[in-house]
Amino acid sequence: MQNQLKSIFFLTAIVGFISLAAMSPILQKDDHRAKNLKILPKDINNDDLKALTDNFKTALGVKCDFCHAKSKEDPKKLDFASDEKEYKHVARDMMRMTNTINKKYFKHHEGNESVAVIQCMTCHHGNKKPQLALSP
Repeated sequence: MQNQLKSIFFLTAIVGFISLAAMSPILQKDDHRAKNLKILPKDINNDDLKALTDNFKTALGVKCDFCHAKSKEDPKKLDFASDEKEYKHVARDMMRMTNTINKKYFKHHEGNESVAVIQCMTCHHGNKKPQLALSP
């Protein structure tokens, strides 16, 4: 039971962070500022952005190039600002969906860290396509 509460608290913290932010990592080396953010706060710092996108990669079992197109100038690099890949649009839609569900059904009540929330891992379980969780 205590492990479940710890897991729920951890998930709540992650989803809370995701609710504040919400995808499209776009770090440019020239000014180190994210570009083309449509869901995430425009002023998200690079460390928070990296932590968030690392969570996305883990939840879906993918790498950055799953959502981000290769740079036309240097195909060895990614163009994080590009909207070329369809999965980037899907990811934004998923963030909108989870944010809406969490706000409507899983409102955080002060002092109650065990309030459930959903996040990418809730359905994806480390897979590109959502998977049903199997009972142990």
